[in-house]
Amino acid sequence: MDQHAHHRAARSHGTVETEHGATRARPAEQPSRLAALADRVPATVSLPIITALAFGCFTIFRAHSGGIKGGQAVLYGLAAAVVTGALGLVVAHFQSSMLTETRALAYGAFFGCAVGWNYSLGGESVLSSVGFGLGLGAAMFVTALYIFRGHTAREPHGRHRPHKEHRPRRLPAPTH
Repeated sequence: MDQHAHHRAARSHGTVETEHGATRARPAEQPSRLAALADRVPATVSLPIITALAFGCFTIFRAHSGGIKGGQAVLYGLAAAVVTGALGLVVAHFQSSMLTETRALAYGAFFGCAVGWNYSLGGESVLSSVGFGLGLGAAMFVTALYIFRGHTAREPHGRHRPHKEHRPRRLPAPTH
């Protein structure tokens, strides 16, 4: 049997000869446990939780820099993470059923209240904390409205609201 016939026969049976520069096929790599978990957890759950953890850490920093020491600062951070996480999950869960303006208002109010409260931990007055929260809440409202209106194709009701099922039906023109 000549050498070329041997290679053709080897290729036809699915074997790989490594002496001619071919490499062996690697077995499919198994995804890590974290990657598998990330594929199963939707963004409406993971993003509010990650944001809440980051906000809790920032609250610990803000409380500590405002003079609250040790365990009390950690309790403030833990409470902030739990409350903002729970509220964030609620807003993310119901956002697809909200009108664009209502959803932007929900995000603006949520952000403004959280940041205003966190600002007060630094020892600032109630009036300045409320003003700071209102200002940043308004900025979040405008930003969210801009983002949501810019992506109307992803909106639950599309470019024209409400759904077709909720529009009044037109009666056919009478025929005489």
